[in-house]
Amino acid sequence: MPLDAICLQAVAEELRPQLLGLRIDKVQQPARDQVVLLLRGRRLLLNAGANAPRIQLTETLRDNPAEPPMFCMLLRKHLTGAKIAALTQPPLERLVRLELEITDDFGRPGRRTLVLEAMGRRSNLILLDGEGRIIDCLRRVDADLSAARQVLPGLYYEPPAAGGRLPVTEETEEGFFQKLASANPERQIDAFLLDCYFGMSPLMARELAFRAAGETDCRLCALEGEERLWQEVRNVTSMIRESRFTPVCLKRDGRPEEFSCFPIVQYGGAMEMEVSSSFSKLLDEFYEAREQRERVRQRGADLIRTASTARDRLRRKLAMQERDYIQTQSRDQLRICGDLITSNLYRMERGQGKLVCENYYDEAGSEAVIQLDPLLTPQQNAAQYYKRYAKAKTAEKYLRQQMEIARRDLEYLESVLEEIGRAETEQDFLEIRSELREAGFLKKQGKKEPRQRAARPREFRTSGGFLVLVGRNNRQNDHLTLREADHRDLWLHTQKLHGSHVILRTGGQAVGEDDLVEAAKLAAWYSQARESGNVPVDYARVKDVKKPAGARPGMVVYTKYQTVNVTPEEALVKQLKIR
Repeated sequence: MPLDAICLQAVAEELRPQLLGLRIDKVQQPARDQVVLLLRGRRLLLNAGANAPRIQLTETLRDNPAEPPMFCMLLRKHLTGAKIAALTQPPLERLVRLELEITDDFGRPGRRTLVLEAMGRRSNLILLDGEGRIIDCLRRVDADLSAARQVLPGLYYEPPAAGGRLPVTEETEEGFFQKLASANPERQIDAFLLDCYFGMSPLMARELAFRAAGETDCRLCALEGEERLWQEVRNVTSMIRESRFTPVCLKRDGRPEEFSCFPIVQYGGAMEMEVSSSFSKLLDEFYEAREQRERVRQRGADLIRTASTARDRLRRKLAMQERDYIQTQSRDQLRICGDLITSNLYRMERGQGKLVCENYYDEAGSEAVIQLDPLLTPQQNAAQYYKRYAKAKTAEKYLRQQMEIARRDLEYLESVLEEIGRAETEQDFLEIRSELREAGFLKKQGKKEPRQRAARPREFRTSGGFLVLVGRNNRQNDHLTLREADHRDLWLHTQKLHGSHVILRTGGQAVGEDDLVEAAKLAAWYSQARESGNVPVDYARVKDVKKPAGARPGMVVYTKYQTVNVTPEEALVKQLKIR
């Protein structure tokens, strides 16, 4: 769900004591809609994306583009070294203002204001000067886009219009019952609340309806006791005025589905309610998986399309090869036909359409009917059958080789699709693209490509202090296993499933069972079995892992291995992760 005004107020009040007085050391713009302010060890994220507008302190590290966008350079010019003087939010508005004290190039004090409008598809990030004029913004809005309100450099900043609805915190008992009396009795309770008041989300409106009537889709005419609904509304307004907020995340099957600033009971046992230690931590957890899927969708869409197309083409090719291979297995019948024609030449004539003779290859001495080409002589018909037999015999050999290559490439493309789904950074996608190009599944560009900085593997530390390295893609898997790892290290991989190569650095020391299980859980998490339980993970010494000649990247064989069954745990992955 998007951050509603009440949750935004809860976040702002949590951030205010942590941010006031801090200076901005750096400004980063890792994505088009995201700006990160580095504040003496803290990272303040301002997201103006349509699907996830918010402000929060974040622990998630985001890759920055090689060249910063123009808006980022503008913010660096005006905000580097600025001190946060105030963080304000108009009552129940999805808008936050960061008031900043600056010193210009001549040493004169001044003020700047950074405004985050967290309003869904109309979200924006706007920089104002000391007089309230717009210096620039993330999204410029001219008269063609909005006749009512323009957001352009040089104009005085005007906040968005309230829309005529009353803030829920300003409602009185008399006013509430007047609205209730004039409302359509067939209107649902949650729709009535959203029509009359701004500041609350649909989730909160449904929650109030559930607490007042026992169901989320109850209509006003079916409401028993209007005082109960007013009581629930008053409880919420009291909570807002007194800042009694609780960061709550609602999960289904372990996945975050909703969040709120007060307990939600409408889902009953269908969702698990989990209280977080802070709103910033809650938002990090909630949006991390969603942003990962969005990055894969946006940056990996063409890679997924390329790999999927090549995989589907290979599947069709392999199916045809298998069909042809089956046909070659009946080639002996062609040789028999040639032998029978040869042994019956004395009784055949040119132009004959078929030969009916005794099949001396059959112990029962059955009669054989052999089709002939009337335009060929008997000798030529026999030669034609022998030729087809020899061709089928040769085809069997080559089809077997081609099917082996096709199966190898098919397995490789399946692993590429798996690693695209696990890709986290722009560098990961660039390396996968380069890998596909080297493998021949992407056309090479005409000009020479610039060398890309190789990404480091994921790093973890077990509870026993052992370093664990996890490959990000097939080429890195090869480098990690065959070059970087010591021969005494342990190599782990899910059994008969695509996944990352995992290296447990031992330094020649004995590894405890707990450390081995933790490394195995990392191997299971970074594989196709992420959502499974009781996953078999093979482990062996690195010296027992070999790469066959001509094998695709990431493909290895191993001997002298053992297997441990584990269940992947996301919480453990986050706990052990170094970077």
